[in-house]
Amino acid sequence: MAETPRTLRLSLKTRFLLAAHSFGIRAASRSDHTVNRSVLNMFDPKAAASAKPIDGVSSFDNTIDPTRNLWFRLYAPTSTATTDSLPVIIFFHGGGFAFMAANSKSFDVLCRRLPREINAVVISINYRLAPEYKYPCQYEDGFDALKYIDGMAFENFPAKLDLGRCFIAGDSAGGNLAHHVVLKACEHTFSNIKIKGLVAMQPFFGGEERTESEIKLVGVPLISVERTDWMWKAFLPEGSDRNHSVVNVFGPNAVDISGVKFPATLLFVGGFDPLQDWQKRYHEGLKKSGKEVHLVEYPNAFHGFYCLPESPEFSLLIGEVKSFVQKQSSLT
Repeated sequence: MAETPRTLRLSLKTRFLLAAHSFGIRAASRSDHTVNRSVLNMFDPKAAASAKPIDGVSSFDNTIDPTRNLWFRLYAPTSTATTDSLPVIIFFHGGGFAFMAANSKSFDVLCRRLPREINAVVISINYRLAPEYKYPCQYEDGFDALKYIDGMAFENFPAKLDLGRCFIAGDSAGGNLAHHVVLKACEHTFSNIKIKGLVAMQPFFGGEERTESEIKLVGVPLISVERTDWMWKAFLPEGSDRNHSVVNVFGPNAVDISGVKFPATLLFVGGFDPLQDWQKRYHEGLKKSGKEVHLVEYPNAFHGFYCLPESPEFSLLIGEVKSFVQKQSSLT
């Protein structure tokens, strides 16, 4: 259960950025659970890909299916010797399944930092958004992206990329998406991809119950019960509730995964995240199912802290992911 948190101390710059983002989400979220995309775009600046290295990382966009706006941005470190083989991190962005994109500036900053610090190739997937496209569209896009990447037949494919050391990662809704894509991948035979681990950054799970952290953590950055309820309503099929198996993954309608060969999981939880109790239940559910899971808690971290490089936990998270990738990559 969540403990009463200490006061969250943020710089003026961070408070301004968070307030602007929250205002944009609220302004774009209609009461009928649709999104005003024109308003949202004013508060979601985008970053272009750059073949010319920026801080030692080059990036390229590749289209999978233009009819679904399904594409990805590949980030490759340029400082690594060309003979070195690099692991790959396939990343799914957050945004409650309804907001943000692979080229959103905040995610571009994160996905540019990861390859430079970890010495890996990062592939950030752009998938369809709710409510225009409800469940299961996002999961279908995620898995189709994996199959496309497995074929290694796209432009700017790095020769040094090692799909045999593949990690699936995601933050918030992207963490939920990553979990379900991995589950489906466990049933599929790939030609080149071998999934070595799952990195779940404050994954977006929930349920009909109100947890202690949801009740106590009111007024914290980015996340509230009202906002997450809106997101689930926009995402789920008509007539579904929050105990749907893709929301409450170890709840009353859960799918038994004890017999699934699920990879090791690195799970990040923040002490100022109202979703933390659901994330801890996810941790317990994986353990009870016999899966390897490593829990990393940052008591002073709010939801989405990793999108702000000035956050003191940002570098800590990068270090944990680097260690996890190195450890799991060394296993046969």
